[in-house]
Amino acid sequence: MKFASSSAETEPTSQTTISDDSKTGRGMSTMPRVVKRKLQKLRPIVEYNKMGKGIGQAHSEMQSYIGVLARSRVPLVDKKWSQIPKDIKEQIWEAVDMAFVVGQGGKNSVLSYAAKKWKDFKSTLTRHYILPYTNDKEKLSQPPETYKFIEKAQWDAFVASRLSKDFESVHSQHAQIREKLEYNHRLSRKGYDGLEDQLEETMPGVEIDRSTLWKRARQDKHGNISDPKVAEKAKLIDELQKQVSEGKVSVYGSNDVLTMALGPEHPGRMRGVGSGISPRQYFNLPKPQRVSFDDRLKDSLRVLLQEETKKMEAKAREVALRMEARTKQLVEAEREHFLSQLSQLIPNFDPSMLKPRISQSPKNPMSDKASCSGGDVRSLHFEDDTAKNGKHQEDEEKEEEKKDEEKEEEKQEEKEKEDEEKHDDNVIEVGDYSNMEAPSSLKTLCRYVETTLVPEENILQFTIDKEVFGRERDTFLLPEDITQFAGMEEIGATVVAVYMRNLHDVLKQANMCSMVDFIDPATVSANSGTIADRSRLVAGRLQKTDGEQIFMMPYNPGLVFLIGFCFYDFQ
Repeated sequence: MKFASSSAETEPTSQTTISDDSKTGRGMSTMPRVVKRKLQKLRPIVEYNKMGKGIGQAHSEMQSYIGVLARSRVPLVDKKWSQIPKDIKEQIWEAVDMAFVVGQGGKNSVLSYAAKKWKDFKSTLTRHYILPYTNDKEKLSQPPETYKFIEKAQWDAFVASRLSKDFESVHSQHAQIREKLEYNHRLSRKGYDGLEDQLEETMPGVEIDRSTLWKRARQDKHGNISDPKVAEKAKLIDELQKQVSEGKVSVYGSNDVLTMALGPEHPGRMRGVGSGISPRQYFNLPKPQRVSFDDRLKDSLRVLLQEETKKMEAKAREVALRMEARTKQLVEAEREHFLSQLSQLIPNFDPSMLKPRISQSPKNPMSDKASCSGGDVRSLHFEDDTAKNGKHQEDEEKEEEKKDEEKEEEKQEEKEKEDEEKHDDNVIEVGDYSNMEAPSSLKTLCRYVETTLVPEENILQFTIDKEVFGRERDTFLLPEDITQFAGMEEIGATVVAVYMRNLHDVLKQANMCSMVDFIDPATVSANSGTIADRSRLVAGRLQKTDGEQIFMMPYNPGLVFLIGFCFYDFQ
């Protein structure tokens, strides 16, 4: 055994009530070497294997010493270990720490061993000294001779608790559970830790896995297995180990030979390695990452925003297609109206003759840049009685050609005027707020514009806080902005900025401002410098955050404003 050198750290730092002499009960008289080493201030160093389990002679002696302390110093009462006073547990730890060097974190393992030893001791007393003598009151009147240190009062209370109906029910339940165990081991006190230590000495250089430990733990000293079920599983383990060595079967993670032979592990249990070893520890499995509520909420919000963005873009495309179709209908209606009026002015007019000219002629045929072919114009003229007299006919044709051009220009101006009037008819005026299909709050706002802002030529002023767009600024809403919004017309970046300010207030009330940031529409509009300038402004806005926010940036793909979502990663 390895010993720690004597130093001041081995001196007891506090008075302890645990004594190590003159006890004739089991365990105390078999540990004189521990007492002797304590007097010599020698502390054996407890060694551990790769799994953190204690091994070697020092560990075995420490286990025996802990058993002595648990049996002799913990009251024999019908309580759980968690109900034992803390000062008694502290005394056990101090006594062990004075006798052995257990390493960092050893206190928890020592007290865990003590709890198991104390529980096993009560089980031994119950099975060997109480239950066999339930009908012999005289045998139960005194503590066993082997354990003379047990006080008479504690013994009587313990016997009474073990003969109660409550304990009888608990004992019966545990007996039924014990009967369900199919593969019983033969390890006795040494356990899997001692068996592994023993095999490493007899099989140097050989990696000992838990399937080998499980099989050897069920063999007698001659290597035989008496239980047929266990023998069958041991044979299967040998076959699987052979196939693994030949490369016919591969093992990975928790799917090792023992799992293949016995089936998957139950959660938190490891067969063939003893207590205190978890599956994650044995198989070196990665520790699962705990995701905070905020992270889960951000992920859910990110998915939700992406879905909503797709829906909005699809709706925008649908609206654009619908408006495009409506525009074509209006153009066609205007064309038919124009042709009908033209038919009334020109006798025997064929509307199909004008189709090429409508699509080819410029908006203003009298301008300097307009090209007008005489042949094309003459194709619209028809013969009459005055167009048959030589040169006079040619002059009349020129005169009529000039009149036709003037009439066409007048009709084009009339058409543009009608288009403007029809456009005005489709816009909801502020005065028509009572007929609007809109929320009452919007109608109230329109009434305020009509009665206050327009007569007094006032505007609405807003202050957008720094936390919205990263800088504080003032913005203004004109009466036209409100009427355009109410009439479902195209709106400008100012209205979008005011909307984003209101959205920020809503998020602030829900304590979600740390998740969402906004980009000022004024910095990304087409009027804000070049594309490079706008890119620098957006990049500067993104770099002023910690990289955890979802950014909302307005953009206009055509006809409607959309709010785009982006995520910025510093890396």
